[in-house]
Amino acid sequence: MIDIDNRLDESIRIDTQATYLEAQSNPRERRYVFAYTINIYNAGDEPAQLLTRHWLITDADGRIQEVHGDGVIGEQPHILPGESHTYSSGAIIETPVGTMEGRYGMVTPAGTRFDAAIPVFRLAVPGVLN
Repeated sequence: MIDIDNRLDESIRIDTQATYLEAQSNPRERRYVFAYTINIYNAGDEPAQLLTRHWLITDADGRIQEVHGDGVIGEQPHILPGESHTYSSGAIIETPVGTMEGRYGMVTPAGTRFDAAIPVFRLAVPGVLN
């Protein structure tokens, strides 16, 4: 039986920042490329290791890309209390606006598993929403 503690998910704070990569995008071919940076901060009292990721990437036409995998950018970082892990990656969608959200599967040294929610954030070509 896997021990799951839902209180621990609140101990992980996730901040996001997305940037449109115009040079890698091609709107005529419905290719919009975004880079995003994620900061995962452990506000809890015990270490946590990020084991898995689950993303839902949705474009303005309602198309959803679902991504599952181990770790982030080839790593399964251990994050001590009061410390953070930051990484950057990218996403490609077919519309100038979309969203990303998801969760990280985490585990404590005692083997307690929990999910840390990644709040929804917007992917948008600058000026398209003004």
